[in-house]
Amino acid sequence: MASPSLSVTLDDVRAAQDLLSGVVRPTPLEYSRALAERVGAEVFLKCENLQRAGSFKIRGAYTRMSRLSDEEKARGVVAASAGNHAQGVALAAQLLGIRAKVYMPHGAPMPKLVATRAYGAEIEQVGTTIDECLVKAREWEAETGAVLIHPFDHPDIVAGQGTCGLEILEQCPDVRTIVVSAGGGGLLAGIATVVKALKPDVRIVGVQAEQAAAYPLSLAAGKPVAFENMQTMADGIAVGMPGDVPYGLVRELVDGMETVSEEALSRALLFLLERAKLVVEPAGAAAVAHLLGTAGRHVDGPVVAVLSGGNIDPLLLLRIIRHGMASAGRYLQFRVRVPDKPGSLARLLADLASADANVLEVEHVRTGTTIRVDEVEIGLQLETRGHEHCEEVLRALRTKGYQLKFG
Repeated sequence: MASPSLSVTLDDVRAAQDLLSGVVRPTPLEYSRALAERVGAEVFLKCENLQRAGSFKIRGAYTRMSRLSDEEKARGVVAASAGNHAQGVALAAQLLGIRAKVYMPHGAPMPKLVATRAYGAEIEQVGTTIDECLVKAREWEAETGAVLIHPFDHPDIVAGQGTCGLEILEQCPDVRTIVVSAGGGGLLAGIATVVKALKPDVRIVGVQAEQAAAYPLSLAAGKPVAFENMQTMADGIAVGMPGDVPYGLVRELVDGMETVSEEALSRALLFLLERAKLVVEPAGAAAVAHLLGTAGRHVDGPVVAVLSGGNIDPLLLLRIIRHGMASAGRYLQFRVRVPDKPGSLARLLADLASADANVLEVEHVRTGTTIRVDEVEIGLQLETRGHEHCEEVLRALRTKGYQLKFG
C-alpha cells in the first residue's frame, strides 16, 4: 500500500469514481498490433482522447467542483488552461450549474476555444503560457471570490484523474508497464496512486516533451522548479513547473520520467493516425512517442500507453502530419538544373516515376543570378516510403547525371 503520508490515496480515487458515475464514460482500451511489433511486447492504447470533452480532464474537474459548498458554487469558478482543462471545467460547470471563467493563452487551439465557449464558460486570453494564465486566474480569485480550479495541483483533481488508473487495471489486469504523458503531473500522479496501491510491481513511466520538461529538473533538485523558455507543439503538457501535490506523488510512486523530441511527437501522432486510426493531439501522443523510441530495448509487457487527449486544431494537424512525414523520411525536397529544352522536365519526371517517387510540388525557375541562359532550375517536393527509399531515389538520379542541390 502507498504511504499514509501521501496526499491522495486509493480510497480517495475510489470515492471520485463514485462521484463520476454517469458523468464520464469508461474509455476503450485498444490493442495495437503495429505498436506491439515495434516494442516487442503487447501494447494497449487507453483512449482518453475519446472521453467527454476530448480528454481526461473532466475526471478531475468534475470531482473537484462537485465537492464545492453551495456558497462556493454561488461565487463561481475560475481556471487557467491551454484548452483541455478549460473544456473539462466548462463542461463540469455546465453540468453542475456553476458560472465559470477561464483564462487561456494567446495561441490556444481554436477548437479548444470554441468548445469551451460552447459549454458556457467566459474566456479571456492572456499571455502565451498556462503559468501566465494562472497568475491572472489567481488575481480574479482574489478580486471576486471565485474558486480557482487548478489544472493539476489539488488532491481532488489528482483523485479524479486517478479513476483512469482504476479503469486500466479493470481492462488489463495483467498490465506490467503503464506509460503516461505528463505536464503538471495530475494524471500521472493519479494513475500511479491507484496502480502502486493495488499492483506495486507494475512499472509507471511519465513522459514529457523535451522542450517543456520540468519534472526531470524538479526530481533532480528534490523540489518543484521552473523550466524556462518552453517551446513545444504539445500545448497540453506545456507546464512550466509541477505542482506540490502531484510532484510529491510522482517522486514517491513513479518509476521513471522520460522526454521525447518534437520530431518524435510528430512521428507518434502520424503513427496513430495511420496505424491506429486515432486522432490524438501532440500531448496525447507523448506516451506512444516514447514507446516508438524503445526499439531494441526490453519493455515489460503488457504495456498500456495512455492517449491523454485528442483536441487538435486541424491546421496544426496538417502541419504536424507534414512535419511527421518529413521526420520519417516520407518527404524529399531538392533542386536540380536541367537544359532549357523541350522534354527536359518530362524526362526528369519520368525518371522520378521509375524510382517510384510521387511528385507533390514542382517549381520551374528560368531566371536568376546563378542560372545560365540555357538552363532551368526545378525545385521538387516528393513523397517517398521512408529514409531508405529517399536514398534510392537520390542514387538513381545521380546515376543518370543529375546535379542535385539541397537547402
